Amino acid sequence: MKTSKWALFVSAAIILFGMLAAVPNVLTPEQQAKYGRYLPANPVTLGLDLKGGSHLVLEVDSAALRKARMDALLNDARAILRTAGERASAARLNGTTLTITPSDQAALDKVLPEVRKLATPTSTLGFGAGSSDIDVAASGNTINVTLTEAGISERMSAAVEQSLEIIRRRVDQVGVAEPLIQRVGGDRILVQLPGLQDPTRLRQLLGSTAQMSFHMVDQTVDPNGVAPRGVLILPGANDNNKYAVEERVAISGDRLSDAKAGFDQRTNEPIVSFSFDSTGARQFAEITQANVGKPFAIVLDGKVLTAPVIREPIIGGQGQISGNFNPQEATVLSALLRSGALPAPLTIIEERTVGPNLGSDSIRMGLYTGFAGLLAVVILMQVLYGSWGLIANLGLVLHTILTIGTLGLLGSTLTLPGIAGIILGIGMAVDANILINARIREETAGGAGAMKALDVGFNKAYATIVDGNMTTMVGMILLFMFGSGPVRGFAITMIIGLAISMFTSITFVRFLMREAVIVRKMKKIEIHSIFGKTWSMPTFSFMRGRYI
Repeated sequence: MKTSKWALFVSAAIILFGMLAAVPNVLTPEQQAKYGRYLPANPVTLGLDLKGGSHLVLEVDSAALRKARMDALLNDARAILRTAGERASAARLNGTTLTITPSDQAALDKVLPEVRKLATPTSTLGFGAGSSDIDVAASGNTINVTLTEAGISERMSAAVEQSLEIIRRRVDQVGVAEPLIQRVGGDRILVQLPGLQDPTRLRQLLGSTAQMSFHMVDQTVDPNGVAPRGVLILPGANDNNKYAVEERVAISGDRLSDAKAGFDQRTNEPIVSFSFDSTGARQFAEITQANVGKPFAIVLDGKVLTAPVIREPIIGGQGQISGNFNPQEATVLSALLRSGALPAPLTIIEERTVGPNLGSDSIRMGLYTGFAGLLAVVILMQVLYGSWGLIANLGLVLHTILTIGTLGLLGSTLTLPGIAGIILGIGMAVDANILINARIREETAGGAGAMKALDVGFNKAYATIVDGNMTTMVGMILLFMFGSGPVRGFAITMIIGLAISMFTSITFVRFLMREAVIVRKMKKIEIHSIFGKTWSMPTFSFMRGRYI
């Protein structure tokens, strides 16, 4: 069967494109800077185990999530009680239960429907589907409100997903190339930053919740005394002072639109300049107009950064934070404000740093292992199949080049398990070539001519190769979907290797073998080892042992 010209053109284009995509991996940094823009891909990114860097595992504080939801329910319940003419103190928290005690049955009948409206339907699939996030039960003259498991699960899932996005924005401030940020289990987040040897700044970025708010300072309350209702006593972030601030949030940090680190033009001290969105700017203008001469506290994670006195109304929606911090702390603070607040505190439960020397040793070991495996396979194919083994070896070399090029095109991160996947992919490609040569040899032994043996051999081997590769690929896809970290790296290189092996074995190797038959005007294909002997596999009769 003659190969069509368009098929040859497409195959040649794929091979050329893949080889060009692999070229950046052999260029020096200077050559990459000079010629990189003309190439279709970047060099393959090395993972933490190859390049070195920082590894952090963060855990979302589930207790803080529960408390935040219960506090919100408490405030809503007190608002309902006030509307119904009841005392707000009739609602109180007892651990994880919100207890509401109206004055009489009539008040309970009036309050209960409104409390039930506080429930939020959950969309959690499976267990808890169609339920709400709270359970409201009336017993006697008391209403008890508790969180449901479905609600807690959904709130945790949403918090993790939101934290992932915020962490990505914060890590971008560090300038690390190709960070790995992914969810691990139900409440944990894995952060791997190749090349980052000092995680101090990263720890500051990820360890802060960055819940910012703006409060008026209550000058009538002694900050060293007991706080009355509606007032909070907060410590200073950069000094030992205490501040009495109104519990009511004047402006939420969610209204910030930008933040930049800089220096004060008068004092040359590090500052953080910030600006509000349109709604925040309007609120800021109203507050500063109504409170000229009064101190205004800027609070971050429960600590007062600064409490300047409002000298004049601020109409433009811009301000600045100054304090006893250095330029690096100002940069971190501005990055935190730009990336937004985390929905719940994150706790670093695992931290380790892989040194560059260990990473370079891993690279060297991985390269040696990969080349050793490829060389062993090349020698074996040459010994078993002679000149036809040379064609198979060319297919293996092309397979390896295209695999590296595809990893660069996809922007995948190469790890040690990924190198293992490449080596195993080479083994699968060898298996395909062995099947092809064995089928051609069988057709030749049956008396078929060169072209017929070639076409029939490839056609018969094709189904077996596809079945074997697709079966393995299904397993790799499942590993990629449900695995994490190194497991996903192994799976992606295997998937790429399997797909490329079907192309190189069926298309590239077949084309070379056809050209060899045509150029040498073969009447019959003789496939034998370099020693001139045709190796045949021994036959094992397993059924003979059925009576043992």
